[in-house]
Amino acid sequence: MSELLVNGPDKASRLKAIIDKLAAGESPAAVKKEFHELIKGADAVEVAAMEQSLIEGGLPVEEVQRLCEVHADVFKEGLEKGGTARRMPGHPIHTYMAENRAARRLIGPLAAASIWGGADAVARAADALRPIVIHYTRKENQLFPFLEKAGFTGPSKVMWGKHDEVRARFKSLADAAASGDARAARAEGRALARQLRMMIFMEERILFPNALKRLSDADWAAVRRGEDAIGFAWVRPGSVYDAGLVAGAKAPAGSGSHLQAAIAALDAAKDAAGGVRLSEGSLPVEVLDLMLKSLPLDVSFVDADDKVRYYSDSPHRVFPRSPGVIGRDVRNCHPHKSVATVERILEAFKKKEKDSAEFWLEVGGRFVVISYKALYGDDGAYLGTMEVSMDATDIRALEGRRTLLDW
Repeated sequence: MSELLVNGPDKASRLKAIIDKLAAGESPAAVKKEFHELIKGADAVEVAAMEQSLIEGGLPVEEVQRLCEVHADVFKEGLEKGGTARRMPGHPIHTYMAENRAARRLIGPLAAASIWGGADAVARAADALRPIVIHYTRKENQLFPFLEKAGFTGPSKVMWGKHDEVRARFKSLADAAASGDARAARAEGRALARQLRMMIFMEERILFPNALKRLSDADWAAVRRGEDAIGFAWVRPGSVYDAGLVAGAKAPAGSGSHLQAAIAALDAAKDAAGGVRLSEGSLPVEVLDLMLKSLPLDVSFVDADDKVRYYSDSPHRVFPRSPGVIGRDVRNCHPHKSVATVERILEAFKKKEKDSAEFWLEVGGRFVVISYKALYGDDGAYLGTMEVSMDATDIRALEGRRTLLDW
């Protein structure tokens, strides 16, 4: 990295010039030699650092995202000289790599079906690959938050957008197949196979090596502890890597004082019977937690500093959440295309121009309602925002009335 520290700004500007040429319509072949000269002696970490510097310098994330596959293809020849990230079974990187191996085996049949198969054959091959979305969701909710804490925000801003493009491709392929349009289904299938292969390449040659260099053992243990909340694609993590032992050996300094402060705050909120005092009555902490988790909706809370402080960890969640989200800036919990809307809502709540916002949409064939509510203290100070998400499909379909118990 010493070369980057000395020549970083110059290299970043030269990289931007290459990206500008691609944006202007030049072919990857035309700039490949120039790029190879730029990254001579560099590794994936340096390339990622140059991209990060461009984002921090104001290059629109959409521009980096739009050109991601194009310039990754230009980078490919040089980056393939680097090693891939490997760790013991159970380590998050080992699990990601195992999922990628499973995906590679399934991309072949999709590519084949997309050449001569019918619409149904392409759809079946694509459906076999759908679990890769779980792989992406786990990255978004568990890996990206720790990279953000380490100052590496590029993946959550750019790669999340590429995940959404894959999600959209699955949907468009399914729509084409449902309409019986074999030609469109094959075209969508070829594009999907290409996107998945490129994502695997970018993960294994750029994202994972960077993550291994930037995250500590304690970080990886925390990533692993929250993965089960999201789930896995095709594989289960091995048991050689023990996150509990790693976390115990690498406890962060000062964690004891933080725990004591949290216990003291909780004790101060308790009544004589040991329950948490509420505006009306009190409840034991375990009962309050169970009540929140048992509600037929999801509840999250973002504090006045826009940090996520709570989510109800219920088994029927509408949207996935995992422990990695706690303490995360709420802007990074959404794909980049949605950040402007999130900021508009928070700004309006803080200025008291509005105190609520509501949206509804179709998600996986279900009708979902999302509500945001500003919370203010007795003195009028903004305390944060509560988000409530509810699957209202069954409620929306109700007719007539029911006044008697019917189990």
